Amino acid sequence: MAGNRTGRSGLLAELSVVSRRYMASYALFNQAVADRIGLHPTDLQCLNLLTLEQQPVTTGRVAELTGLTTGSATRLVDRLERAGYVVRQRDETDRRRVLVATVPEKIAEFGRMWDSLAGDWSRIFDELDDAELAAIVRHMERTVEFSGEQIARLREHPRPQDSQTPQGPRTPQAS
Repeated sequence: MAGNRTGRSGLLAELSVVSRRYMASYALFNQAVADRIGLHPTDLQCLNLLTLEQQPVTTGRVAELTGLTTGSATRLVDRLERAGYVVRQRDETDRRRVLVATVPEKIAEFGRMWDSLAGDWSRIFDELDDAELAAIVRHMERTVEFSGEQIARLREHPRPQDSQTPQGPRTPQAS
């Protein structure tokens, strides 16, 4: 793959191709993991985000983390609760608030399954020096930020539903 590099434009073209493959492979891997544990891929990623939070969160925060509406976030939490990955609990300081907390035993079970699939994933970075690792971290941080901006932009301007359907352009119907 590295053989076609001819200056910056060649590297950017190669990056375009390899990043598309990377995103597709990650999405397909995410689907396979979600299938294995019986979750929807979005639910799996929400669970991932919840494990990164320092404390239990409100369903509103789940909506913020995922970009879903509060109604959709509530349904997502319902599914995670039915699957045993989260519980709802009253906030100790404000009994009117309900918080979503992960279930440590289920998260540990998920971690063991992940370990059996991924093995020692850090070995793929063994040949890289600290500067190269730092560049990857910066790239991922910038990608997360850029993706968030693009998600917001896409949601601000939804696709007009009257001109397209999932099957393609609409055809006029005879009256």
